[in-house]
Amino acid sequence: MTLLSEILEQPQRLSDLLVQQRQTTEEIARVIHTYQVEYVFLAARGSSDNAGRYASYLWGAHNRLPVALATPSLFTYYKAPPLLKKALVVGISQSGQSPDILAVMEEGKRQNCLTLAITNSPTSPLGQMADVTLDILSGPEIAVAATKTYTSQLMAIAMLSVALAGETKFWAFLEKVPGWISTTLNQSNEIAQASQRYRNMHQCVVLGRGYNYATAYEWALKMKELAYIMAEPYSSADFQHGPIALIESGFPVMAVAPRGKVLASMKQALLHLRNDFGAELTLISDAPDMLDLAQIRFPLPKGIPEWLTPLVSIIPAQLFTYHLTQIKGFDTETPRSIHKVTETQ
Repeated sequence: MTLLSEILEQPQRLSDLLVQQRQTTEEIARVIHTYQVEYVFLAARGSSDNAGRYASYLWGAHNRLPVALATPSLFTYYKAPPLLKKALVVGISQSGQSPDILAVMEEGKRQNCLTLAITNSPTSPLGQMADVTLDILSGPEIAVAATKTYTSQLMAIAMLSVALAGETKFWAFLEKVPGWISTTLNQSNEIAQASQRYRNMHQCVVLGRGYNYATAYEWALKMKELAYIMAEPYSSADFQHGPIALIESGFPVMAVAPRGKVLASMKQALLHLRNDFGAELTLISDAPDMLDLAQIRFPLPKGIPEWLTPLVSIIPAQLFTYHLTQIKGFDTETPRSIHKVTETQ
C-alpha cells in the first residue's frame, strides 16, 4: 500500500464510514443531548488538529456549539487545566496514543465531563478511556502522511453535526461526498503536469477562510511533511494584517476558495495579491470566475454545499503534494525525521 493508493481509496472509506457508523453516530448524538453540553473542548495534534479547525466552524455554524481548541501543555507541563464544566471533551487522533491528548481526556473525565474519542483505533488508550468512541474505519494507513484518516475524521465530524441537528435531509448530502471525491481524483494526471511548474519551489503561502481555513492548514502541512516546502497557512483576512509583506512578483500563493459566504472576501484578497503584488496563484475552487484569476487551476465538482467542501477540496491538494514530492525526488512514503505515530507530552 502506498500514499497514492491511500489517497485513491478515500471514496470507498468514506462510503463505508457512512453506512457502518451512522447508527453509532446518532446514538452518540443522543448521549450528548442528555448531558446538555454547552461547548466543546477539543484536543488534537497534526492533521487531527486541522480536522478540529473544521469542527470549530461546522459545529459552531450548524449546531451553535462553541469549540475551544485545547492547549495540552496546560495539562501536562503546567499542571493547570482550565475548568471544563458542561463541556464535551473531544479527542481526535488517528492512533489514539498521544500522551498529551490522553491527559486532556483524563482531566475531562476527572471533572465529570462527557468524553468523546474520534479515532482510527478504538482499542487504543484514547478509545478505551472515552465515554463514547467513534471509529473512523479508515483501515491501516501505512504511509506516514495522513490522507484517508484526515478525510475520515472530517466525515465523522460532519456526521455528528448532522446527527446532533436532527436534520435527516442532510444525510443525503453526506452520501454524495464519495462521488464528488471520485470525480476530483480523476484530475490526477492534470495535477501531476501542473505540479511540474513548482519543482523548484521552496516557499509559499496557503490561504483559506471559513470552513476551508482547515484545508489551508492541512495543505500546508502536507507540503512541509512531504516536499519540504516552507508553506505557511493563513486566513485570507489575517494575511492582510502584516504577512502580506512577504509577497513580491512571482511569489507562489496557494488558495482554497469554493463557493460560499466567504467567496467574495477571498476574491477581493486574491485580486489584490495578483494585480497589486504580482503573486502567482494556484487555486482550488468550483467558481469559474475565481479559477480565471489563477495561473494553475484545480476545479471542484459543482453543487457541493459550502459546509462539505473541505472533504473534497483537500483532494487536489493531496494529489498536488504527492506529485510535487515525486518530481522533487523525495520519498512519498517515509518522509525524513517524522514517524506515523508521534507521542508528545
